[in-house]
Amino acid sequence: MKKRTNKTTTPEPTAAQMYAARRSDIARLLDVLQMELDRHAEGAKADPRNWGFAGSLGKVRSDLIDLVGFLSNMDREHVEAFLDDAE
Repeated sequence: MKKRTNKTTTPEPTAAQMYAARRSDIARLLDVLQMELDRHAEGAKADPRNWGFAGSLGKVRSDLIDLVGFLSNMDREHVEAFLDDAE
């Protein structure tokens, strides 16, 4: 005799659903990044001789260059050139 199980399976999300969820997560993370940049700026303003703040932003900048390059399919050098053109 077979045993019955009441299994309900949750359907896997579609690619479109996963895209939307991840895009939403990224938007939230960008908001948090802005808040953290503001908080970081307060610390830098309170201690303007502390090079640690500039160093931290150097790491963030480098990571963002890599992210933009990945999403736009550009080499790091092209992203850096884009930033240089804005100056």
